[in-house]
Parts: sequence; structure tokens; C-alpha cells
Amino acid sequence: MNILILLTTLCVSLVTAQYQPTWDSLNSRPLPKWYDQSKFGIFLHWGVYSVPSLVSEWFWDDWKVRNVTTVIEYMKKNYPQGFGYPDFAPMFKAELFNPKAWVELFQKAGARYVVLTSKHIDGFTNWPSKYSWNWNSVDTGPQRDLVGDLAAAIRNYSDIHFGVYYSLYEWFHPLWQEDKANDFKTQYYVEEVMQPQLHEVVETYKPELIWADAYGGEIDTYWKSTEFLAWLYNSSPVKDTVVVNDRWGSGDRCKNGGYFTCHDHYNPGVLEQYKWEDATTLQKSSWGYDRSVGLDGYATTEEIINQLVIVVSCGGNLLLNVGPTHDGRIMPIFEERLLEIGEWLNINGQCIYGSVPWLHQNDTIGPNVWYTSGGNVTGETSTVYAVLLDWPSNSSVLLGALSSHHVTSVEMLGLTETPLKFSSVSDGLQVTLPNLLPSSNLKWAWALKIVVQ
Repeated sequence: MNILILLTTLCVSLVTAQYQPTWDSLNSRPLPKWYDQSKFGIFLHWGVYSVPSLVSEWFWDDWKVRNVTTVIEYMKKNYPQGFGYPDFAPMFKAELFNPKAWVELFQKAGARYVVLTSKHIDGFTNWPSKYSWNWNSVDTGPQRDLVGDLAAAIRNYSDIHFGVYYSLYEWFHPLWQEDKANDFKTQYYVEEVMQPQLHEVVETYKPELIWADAYGGEIDTYWKSTEFLAWLYNSSPVKDTVVVNDRWGSGDRCKNGGYFTCHDHYNPGVLEQYKWEDATTLQKSSWGYDRSVGLDGYATTEEIINQLVIVVSCGGNLLLNVGPTHDGRIMPIFEERLLEIGEWLNINGQCIYGSVPWLHQNDTIGPNVWYTSGGNVTGETSTVYAVLLDWPSNSSVLLGALSSHHVTSVEMLGLTETPLKFSSVSDGLQVTLPNLLPSSNLKWAWALKIVVQ
């Protein structure tokens, strides 16, 4: 009987421990389908650094690197002697934070996932972490669980997934400083802070995406990244749905992880063999809100939609960052951009959501056209979407990538009651475009739905 129990236990353990703490094993895990189908998400950098709101990166990694002189002069001019970064924390009150309104905006924008900063490099946690005493959003500042409040609001929408950003680093933590002084031969910070926090945030809030960020040269063995991911994939409450990126230690970017981010604003413009994401900013100069930026410091709606189309055509997702203010507002210019993106997606979403890359990503002989496929092949019939990022001057477009395909119908999304005229020519497919009135809601980019055999 004892042998039978032992064998049963061993079998259960083998089934449970499907993934081993090695990259070969972890990288073999199939990416949960929801992530690739989502295509568009919202990134939120929000924390103590939102209080100064002036080139916000100054107040974490650049504090002691590139902009030391600028920061010192700014602090001398605007704050009393002895005022330091921790003194901003009580000012981070988030008194106007309305998670329901935020999520309603993200839903109208067409976002299918949202990633909130749970902890950045300053170590301040936006949840009441047991491992960040007096340096979290409940003990000081907002005095509320920001991660929990947003997660609860998102779960009222079945088509939006909740995720968290987590900085593995915490540059000012004494234990990390001690590990650094020991040339990272010790792991006091990892064992007593980082790993417990990651387990805490997963078990408490059940995020379906973890956007890890390891900044410097420490390899993943220091962070015990593979051990954490093996637990995440095998035993965590989100083991079947969770998605992770590739920033788990030095040398892992574009190599190991659930999907690749490679570097900030990563957009190769060509089809990649591995699932990837372009994490980029709506406010061009900063991830956190920067109140010094004028109108030209914001990406236009047209620029964002163009970027979304190119990214999706090449097999990626677009994660668009918005920086809320320290009091919890999403500024009107952010709101305007997001609502306009949602307006476009409401008409053209079928060429984005759930699409797959086509045989060609863009047209080489015609105008600025990018392709996606509906992936809905029925027999010998399939759907191809050609998205025009520029409107041709002669209201006609030549699609060279379709030169060898038999086309049975062409229509413009949002104008489905009027099929478009087309003809096969030696160089491709010539499509006559409709005459659009200035008041038309078809703008920024125009998607043609093409049925081919």
C-alpha cells in the first residue's frame, strides 16, 4: 500500500510539474490564445514619479545617470533643501482615481488588455505589499489598493484582460545594494523581497499578463526567474491563461519568455517568427506623465493607428502607454486619442482582432498598404485585408501583392453596402475607391476586405 501511494504521488507530481525551471522547457509552453487575438493593449505607468511629472524618468533610472545636473537644479529651484524623492510619496494621493471610468475609457478605445505598473524601479508598490512596509499605496499617499481597485473594475468586462508591470530591480533597497556589493553572489533581495512580492501579486490579483523588467546586467539565475516561471506555469492560480514577456534577466530579451519585447518601441516592420509586442508611448518623451510637453509631444491618432496596423501585419501586438496624473486623471488629450482609436477599431476591428499575418506584410509596388488575413479559410476561400495608410490621389489603388490571386469580391469596411469595382491587371489588382465626403467617419486608415480563391 505504501509503495502504491508513493507511485501515485510521483505520478501526480510529474503531471503537475509539466514545465521545468529551464528555458528549453519554459519556452516550449504554447502562448495562451487570448494574447495573440487581442492585438491592442493599454500600458499604465503610474506612481510616485507622477508627482513631479516632469520628464518622469528622471526620478528613477536617470536620477543618478544622465540627467543628474538637470535634476539637482530642478530640485533646488522648486523644493526646499533636503527634499528627496521619498518626500514625493505623500503627494501621490490619487484622490481623483476612478477605476470604473478608466476601464470604460479603455473599453471604448478597443483595448483588449491593460497592464498597470504594480512596482517600478523606485520600489513603491501600488498594492499593500507585506514586503514593502510604509512604501506602498496603502501605507502612504493614496491609502488605497490601486492594483486591486483596477483589477476589480476590469473584471466587469469579459473582453479585457488584466496584467501588471513589475520591476525586478529596486535600486534603492538596502538588500539589493548589499547583493550588488557582494557582486550578486548573494540573493538577499531576491529571496526576501522580489520573489515573495511576485508570488503575492499573482496569488492576490491573478493577473493574466506579467510584464517583467530587469534593467541591468544581472542574469536570470540571480533573479531565480526560471524557478518563478515554472511555478507560474505549473501551480499558480493563472497557470493556464497567464502570459509573460522576455525581460527576466541579462541576455533574455528577444530570446526567452512567452513573447518578445526586445527593447522599448520595438517595431521591426517585418514578419517575426516569434510572437512579439511593441511597447510604446502616446506621449513621446516619457512613460510617466510629463506636464512640460506641448501638443507636438503627443503621437497623433493617425500615427498610432498606422503603427497598430504595421505591428499587427507583422505578427505583433501594440501596447500603448498612457501616463495618468498623480491625482488619478487621464488627461483629455490622452482620452481624445484613445476614443479616436476606438472609433477606428469599431469600424475596422475585424482586420485587427484575431487576424494573422498574410503571405505579404506590405505592398512593394503600390502605395502605403499593409496586409492582414482573417484566418478564416473555408475550403479554397479566404479573406485578406489590405489597409491603406494613405489615400491615393486618383481614388484608385493597385495592389501588387494580389497579382497571382483570384479575387471574387472587394469591399471597404464601414461601407459594406457598396461593393467596390476591381479588375485584374498585369501588375496586380486595381481597385476603384469610393468618393468619401469630408463628413465621413472613414478616416485615418482604410481597410479593404478582399475575398480570394
